[in-house]
Amino acid sequence: MKLHVALLLASASLSACGAHSSQASAPSANEQALASESASFREATVQLSTGVQMHYVEQGRKEDPVLVLLHGYTDSYLSFERVLPLLPRSFHVYALDQRGHGDSSRPECCYTQSDFASDVAAFLDSQGIQRAVLVGHSMGSFIAQQVALEHPQRVEALVLIGSAPTVHGNAVAAELKSFVDTLSEPIDPAFVRDFQAGTFYRPIPPAFLDTAVSESLKVPARVWKASLDGLIAEDHSSRLGQLSVPTLVVGGDRDGFFSVPEQQALAQALPHATLALYTETGHAPHVEQPQRFVDDVKKFLRTLRGK
Repeated sequence: MKLHVALLLASASLSACGAHSSQASAPSANEQALASESASFREATVQLSTGVQMHYVEQGRKEDPVLVLLHGYTDSYLSFERVLPLLPRSFHVYALDQRGHGDSSRPECCYTQSDFASDVAAFLDSQGIQRAVLVGHSMGSFIAQQVALEHPQRVEALVLIGSAPTVHGNAVAAELKSFVDTLSEPIDPAFVRDFQAGTFYRPIPPAFLDTAVSESLKVPARVWKASLDGLIAEDHSSRLGQLSVPTLVVGGDRDGFFSVPEQQALAQALPHATLALYTETGHAPHVEQPQRFVDDVKKFLRTLRGK
């Protein structure tokens, strides 16, 4: 198992990553204070036109600018748990459990990037939202790109976290697939913990890691397989130049999935992109440095509105 995770992250920094992520990190005083406001989040489920019953949380007023948060592979909306309390209440925020994940329905079919993107467009329809800023992490970042390509009129801007031009041909994803293809029920919790812990370089609160593991264990083996197959199969990198929306690319220089050159290539391929590369940070900058991430998002969104 440990060998597999080492191969999975395929990075000389993996040993440091494991050492760092095993350390406890207490929430900051600011996070603790703002966490008390989490009761303002509204939790709901909606039946989408795509057939998916989608679970989500929401905060803010209908007239506020809309942010839609899209989690990564086998995660849930709770992957934004360290970010949600820090976001200004002047934004209308939706954090989704995507199909097959979290507390949303788990259809037998289908899990391509286009299927996930169709769910996002259908969700916007269900809420009467014309355009939104999409904030996606890892798998969610590729889904956000797909939404912008297939439904460009629905996207005001993009924030892409832990991303690259494509997963197709990525050696780490291929190694992960070779193991995921062998999964059966019940999925080994030790594997899931190694998988989740291996994505972080900086220390994170142990309770957050426990939640991430619990959420991943909700995902059936068939969805682990189908979602990863869909992620690897799609390659829209040659079309990224068509995306004219402002984009903030946020990455870590210790990301074990996507190298710095891959992250830089994404920013260069997008006509209106800015790269924020965090030092000593892994695959989940929004988890490892939530306050800095929120500050960067606020600054980015202010530029959209000329403030």
